[in-house]
Amino acid sequence: MQNKNNKGWYLLFTAPLFIIFLTVVVIPFVIGIYYSFFKWDGITANPKVFVGFDNFIKLFGDTRFLESTWKTTLFTILAVISVNIVGLVFALFVTSKLSTSNAARTMVFMPYLIGGLILGYIWQFIFLDVFTLIGEITGLENVFFNWLIDMDFALYALVFVFTWQMAGYIMIIYIAGIQSIPNDVMEASMIDGASWWQRLKNITFPLLMPAFTISLFLTLSSAFKIYDVNLSLTGGGPANSTEMFAMNIYNEIFGYSNYGYGQAKAIVFFFIVAAITLTQVYITKKREVEL
Repeated sequence: MQNKNNKGWYLLFTAPLFIIFLTVVVIPFVIGIYYSFFKWDGITANPKVFVGFDNFIKLFGDTRFLESTWKTTLFTILAVISVNIVGLVFALFVTSKLSTSNAARTMVFMPYLIGGLILGYIWQFIFLDVFTLIGEITGLENVFFNWLIDMDFALYALVFVFTWQMAGYIMIIYIAGIQSIPNDVMEASMIDGASWWQRLKNITFPLLMPAFTISLFLTLSSAFKIYDVNLSLTGGGPANSTEMFAMNIYNEIFGYSNYGYGQAKAIVFFFIVAAITLTQVYITKKREVEL
């Protein structure tokens, strides 16, 4: 009888969350799949012209979408590597026996609390005025200039800002992983004469695999879905050289009023991100070590 009462309470408290998830995520996703088979401007009730798989076939000839796919892939690779390296380095630094470790954690984590739009506008000012001023003072104008107006450097500016925003959050995950490593394992390795690098390579990294799994998943999904920083920092420019997946889809739907075609892009985008992130989780899960 008690188990039945407990199940009733579980259903009572989970029902609102399930309803919200259903109405906000599942139903719009299904409706989006439906609209992806139509040619529609997204405004007028009619006519909706059924085009079948034409919207999906059209993607393979859309050079702008293919270019945004390549740019998003390149950005994601660079961002995932840089965020995880910087986050891990910071985690190793603040978990060492330093008197300023707590202050360092706070300072590194703070950028994550700033909204993406605000963050983009802040760094837009830094690249425009501060970098230019530093270049004039130091004479290193080939390095310190407004990266946002250069097609070769604008993408790297986006990677730099994304890393600055996400590294602190990823650092917290790595800190949790490092602190979960048993002290007796580390002490035994020190007694056996293992160096700092040997302990890091043979003990810390293998036992951090659960943290790697989570961190890689978060950075992969966030990098692929980036929009707010992309919008406020570069706006997709110069000359669409930093137009990512999400911005391309947004522009297709709301800029060109191609709702059906934009939905087809969104569906393809969803399956690409899902396939890559699930593959990453599967691979890294197999490498996790249990004590």
